[in-house]
Amino acid sequence: MRVCIIVEGCYPYVAGGVSSWVHGLIQSFPKVEFILQTIISTREQSAKFIYQLPENVTEVHELYLQDVDWNNKGRRMHRLNKKEYGAMRSLILNQRVDWETLFELFQKKAVSLDKLLMGEDFLKIVREYYDLCYSQLVFSDFLWTMRSVYLPLLFTLKMKLPKADLYHCVATGYAGVLGSMGKSIYGGRLLISEHGIYTREREEELLRAEWVKGAYKNIWIEQFRKMSNLGYERGDLITSLYEHARELQIELGCPAEKTMVTPNGVSVDHLQDIPGKQKEDQGKFNIGAILRVTPIKDVKTMIQAFSFAKEREPRLKLWIMGPCDEDEEYARECYEQVEALGLTDVVFTGRINIRDYLGRMDVTILTSISEGQPLTILESYAAHVPVIATDVGNCSGLIFGENDDFGAGGILTHIMNVEEIAQAMVDMARNEPMRIQMGESGYKRVMAGYRIEHMRATYQKIYRDFADSLGLEWEM
Repeated sequence: MRVCIIVEGCYPYVAGGVSSWVHGLIQSFPKVEFILQTIISTREQSAKFIYQLPENVTEVHELYLQDVDWNNKGRRMHRLNKKEYGAMRSLILNQRVDWETLFELFQKKAVSLDKLLMGEDFLKIVREYYDLCYSQLVFSDFLWTMRSVYLPLLFTLKMKLPKADLYHCVATGYAGVLGSMGKSIYGGRLLISEHGIYTREREEELLRAEWVKGAYKNIWIEQFRKMSNLGYERGDLITSLYEHARELQIELGCPAEKTMVTPNGVSVDHLQDIPGKQKEDQGKFNIGAILRVTPIKDVKTMIQAFSFAKEREPRLKLWIMGPCDEDEEYARECYEQVEALGLTDVVFTGRINIRDYLGRMDVTILTSISEGQPLTILESYAAHVPVIATDVGNCSGLIFGENDDFGAGGILTHIMNVEEIAQAMVDMARNEPMRIQMGESGYKRVMAGYRIEHMRATYQKIYRDFADSLGLEWEM
């Protein structure tokens, strides 16, 4: 069985929980041929992998959402026929979208995106949408916004996909559009595994964003919703990491009978017999943050909270462990914040092997403003280390349990609440029996339901069922 994994903005270019999950999934099935279809911003990122691809990845294809229309020169202006015009109109006016006609238009015809977006047909449809919904805005601004909204989607619709038996999308959005198109063209199956709820994550980002204002936020949000709805409609199986995420999928329009909860899993064995405290740790209480230094992880709140906590508990030392090159400007602001606060016990390690550091930590911490089901919490539990985490995604379920009575595996705080987070650091440092008990509760929880073996068995059954439905032989 040929499986085309479709990923957006993560593997194999960026480290993180989703990338680790994809890498582990591919390694779990060495006899399955995987094709990698990636979605990235620009050609400058092309082939800059930070993961060594497993041998069973036979092809890599890249889609650039912020590309240029390389084949524009010499093409005539493409005028849409009646059916194509109706399909474009249904897309832009947020009606029942005729996706099949759009797939055929952009896959089979040599359409210049520049000329289409600058042409009469697009202008006429946008003008109709403007008059219906947004006539209070300046039309020239509205028109250019609509061009910027639709260009990445049209690049997606023009992408020449590899043929596969199963398209496995690790999100809805642009990935879901590609997977739906692959299923339509080649007749394979479509599996979507959401780690976070794509629509909600994009909505949260847009509401906070400064680059888009007022009503234009609504236009972008609606765009992501209709792309996700396509994936929910065309997908054969839609998985999520925990029950509340499944409920959100249903709320957003995914048929309940298509949904399935498939929790994350970590290799507990990999995190046994790891190095413990070192000589330099003597007299220190180590707090470890295993993350990408990006705004969504809210490292600035963590640093501020640490500053307050250290005034009360001088033993504290903060280890920020993970790549700092994904958002270099934000990382620089974090360095400057540490310097401005006069903090000496804050270490930025860069990318690490967690085996070298996790055993030295007394507690790990996440202050994210958005998460799915963080692997770093599960990895901490596998090493008997308790956690402090904000109440996002499935952090509450991982800390307090959903189907067990093992007890709390850490302390849950509200997002961006500096005082709560600081107090959690102090409480962990001052209450060793509580901290040890939390670490053991977390270990029991991960052993009971979040081992890599559990996840592998779940996806083995899913893949085998798809192979059976296609009349294909299945080998692990």
